[in-house]
Amino acid sequence: MPTVASKPIGRYPWFIRLFFWKQRRTYGRVLDPGLLWGRSPWVFAGVALLYGALDRRSSPIAPALRSLVTVRVSQINHCAFCVDINAATLAKRGVSMEKIDALAQWQGSALFDGEERLALEYAEAMTLNRVDDDLRTRMKAHSGDDALVELTGLIAFQNLSSKFNAALDVPAQGFCRIPQRPSEPRAVIHDS
Repeated sequence: MPTVASKPIGRYPWFIRLFFWKQRRTYGRVLDPGLLWGRSPWVFAGVALLYGALDRRSSPIAPALRSLVTVRVSQINHCAFCVDINAATLAKRGVSMEKIDALAQWQGSALFDGEERLALEYAEAMTLNRVDDDLRTRMKAHSGDDALVELTGLIAFQNLSSKFNAALDVPAQGFCRIPQRPSEPRAVIHDS
C-alpha cells in the first residue's frame, strides 16, 4: 500500500480528472501514481505533459528502445510499479518476454544489439551519476545532438518517476509479470 492515500476522484480538480479519464481509457483504470501526483495538481499536469512530449510518435528514439531504457532505470531504482507498467509497454512494442527478463543482466546477454547496449549503458551511468566524457562522446557519435538530448531527458524523467513511486512505496498494478531485478545497481562496463 502506498505511503500516501489517494483522495476520492471527485475531490481532484477537473483538469486532473481529465488525465484520469485518459488513464482509464488507456489502462482500464486510474493509475496509483496519478492519484498521488494529483495531490499536487500543477506538478502532476507538468509531469504528465513532459511524459507525453518524451513518448510522442515523432521522437527520434525508437519506441522499443525508449521502453528498454525506462524498464532498466526502473529496475535500478527498485520501482515495482514502473517496472510493471514499463515492461508491459515494452512487450506491447514487440519485445519478447525472454529479452525483458534478461534486461537486468543485459551486459551478459546476446539478446541486445549495439544500439541497445549503448543506450542501456548510458541509462545506467546517468542513473548512478557516472556519465563520463568517453560515454558522452560515444553517445553523441552514435545518436547526434537532438537524439542525445531527448534520450537524456527520457532517462532523467524516468529517474524522477521511479524515485517518486519507490519513495512512496507504490506497488505494481499487475500489468506485466515483473522481470527479476538485481539486488543492487550493476556497475557500468564500457564495451566499445
